[in-house]
Amino acid sequence: MKLSQEDVELFYKLYHSLQFYVNQKLKVADDIKSPEELFKCTIEQIKKLREGLYENPKVIDSFIAENPMNFTPDELKVIGSWKDSVKDELLVWRYLKNYTIFLDINEPPKAYGVVALNSSFEEMIGSDLPVMVDAVLLPFKNRIVYDGILPYYQVHFGGGMRRNFNDSYQEAKFRYGIITSLPLPKEQEKNDADVLRFYLKSESNREIYEEEIDRLINEDRELLKIYHQETGKVHARRYRRQLREIGVNKGWFAILEGLIVASGATKEELEKVLKGILPQGKQDIVFVFQMESNGITQLSE
Repeated sequence: MKLSQEDVELFYKLYHSLQFYVNQKLKVADDIKSPEELFKCTIEQIKKLREGLYENPKVIDSFIAENPMNFTPDELKVIGSWKDSVKDELLVWRYLKNYTIFLDINEPPKAYGVVALNSSFEEMIGSDLPVMVDAVLLPFKNRIVYDGILPYYQVHFGGGMRRNFNDSYQEAKFRYGIITSLPLPKEQEKNDADVLRFYLKSESNREIYEEEIDRLINEDRELLKIYHQETGKVHARRYRRQLREIGVNKGWFAILEGLIVASGATKEELEKVLKGILPQGKQDIVFVFQMESNGITQLSE
């Protein structure tokens, strides 16, 4: 998604005016006589202005105080919001309908929904993602844009790295959701059940958070039930394939601690078997699934 042409023009009017002001203070390029001439600058000159601005953020306050371009209060408010910029090496991770995901893989990871300016991000860097970019993200009219240049690195990421990036993306969404405005929001509050489900979401999560998982399920029996339901889903997918391979296409099955502990031709038969072989404290945490021609029907949540 791109900004409207009207908003693109407003963005460059404000941002180039600020950059022109920075150039007057830092003397990066002597031949720039107006904000409009910034369109003619080299990438290296723009990078120097970018660095000058973000190494000296108080220049934004000076610009607002002096208001050399006679901007309106609303326009000055936009410029003031740029003190909440994000400057970092980020991954262009995914193109979505309403924005492009820029992923910060530092701890804690964050996923930004960024809107393009004149050209789409796919037009600029192609469809083969992820791509590492040197980005400056700016708030603009309740959205996030970038500062107009997007240097990127020709780096190939293998399957292991991509899986790690995806784990970071999932964690970012869990912590903050997709961030579509700045400043950075507070981390979303989660109850223990939500936290446990996130810990159990993938194999890598289950390894990383093994100790936290044990702590949660040992402190709360309701969380123990969630644990067995979530892990039961994982094991059921594997057992379903194996059962079909040996010709079993019907029946009811119960999983506990990764093992099929009982089965029956009907749900009633399975429940009767479970009552006969499992202690009372185990019967309510098994994961039950039915083998049908159209897949698994989960019944025990």
